[in-house]
Amino acid sequence: MNQPEPLLLRAARWLTFGSAVTILLSIAVSQTLLALAVVALLLSGAKLRLPPIKLPLALFMAGTVISLAFSGEAAAGLPQIRKFYVFLMLLVVFSTLRSVELIRALVLSWAAVGGLIAIRGLVQFAARVQEAHRLGRNFYDYYAPAERISGFMSHWMTFSGQEMFVLLLLLSFLFFAPNAFRRGWIWILCGGLLSLALLLGFTRSIWLATAASGVYLLWFARRWWVALAPVAAALLFLVSPASLRERFESLIRPKQGVDSNEFRIVTWRTGVHMIQEHPVLGLGPEGVKLHFMEYVPADIPRPLPSGWYGHLHNIYLHYAAERGIPTALILLWLLLQILFDFVRGLRGLPPGRSDRKFLLHGGIAVVVGTMVAGFFELNLGDSEVLTMFLVTVACGYLSLEKEVVPV
Repeated sequence: MNQPEPLLLRAARWLTFGSAVTILLSIAVSQTLLALAVVALLLSGAKLRLPPIKLPLALFMAGTVISLAFSGEAAAGLPQIRKFYVFLMLLVVFSTLRSVELIRALVLSWAAVGGLIAIRGLVQFAARVQEAHRLGRNFYDYYAPAERISGFMSHWMTFSGQEMFVLLLLLSFLFFAPNAFRRGWIWILCGGLLSLALLLGFTRSIWLATAASGVYLLWFARRWWVALAPVAAALLFLVSPASLRERFESLIRPKQGVDSNEFRIVTWRTGVHMIQEHPVLGLGPEGVKLHFMEYVPADIPRPLPSGWYGHLHNIYLHYAAERGIPTALILLWLLLQILFDFVRGLRGLPPGRSDRKFLLHGGIAVVVGTMVAGFFELNLGDSEVLTMFLVTVACGYLSLEKEVVPV
């Protein structure tokens, strides 16, 4: 006879679930629930479990600590050590959400909440249009540099990154999950709202990342649709309002003083200089922000183009400059290991729809999207985005396990 599950373990499970869902709304609430989940899990006496990426994860953390120890500015770099707290999400998700059905419920909760947040973003967009009109400003010049929609987040990059994750997982659900179209109109509506919010967010790195991951999902779900993707993109461009077309065009023809192309080149070149000077241990956590101006190449004209110079807007350059090439390579190893494990897991699944298939394809899409967007933004340095990334990874690894505990 099976013994009843300990109350504290059940509490840890639902606190974990709540922490994962509320990250879309408030990092303070999410991290409070995460702390309570950790305490409940520890007191429950249940086995503590981590996904099989412990080695690269531990080495990445060790590389960060070593870089901090040799930086000479340990106090300044402590925020990056405190950010290790976010990685506890891997522990609580992998230890408590021991049911594919529960993980499916989490993804659909993200889709529902993400759709509602997308509506908030659309309302914000309408308000920005009215504000630009009231001020007599060209909308693109007013909106693109600093007034973009952000949902419940403090920055549009966080909002766009989270909504991208939700959209990719929802698409994977619709393409690969069983009974995905039961109440399908709700999820299609949510997908439409998420897509529109991402489009009106004007975040080009997220557009590129979503497109890359979307093509991946289409290739395995409806391969012939991939051939239609360029046609759909061309039609979207043609029917878009002028400001949106201008944003598309800025990928190759940026508007000086408005688009971020110029200042990103400055950050990337500066990052290369930092890496050349400190290849092994980097400048130390937070060192890029503290010493950026000291490493700007001499041939770059001053004043610098307008933009945020607190990081390098590229996860590969930033972690190499901040923590050294070895630690950056460990991060790359971690990301590629996740992809390898998920692809291998998919090969072992039988044909047809399944929840495991949608979670693995969705996990791959999220990792691919993260890696593509990471060429243009420090997305894994954002605690809200990192939290959702870790939850998705843990859920993907849970779907690889043959035995799951009923809810």
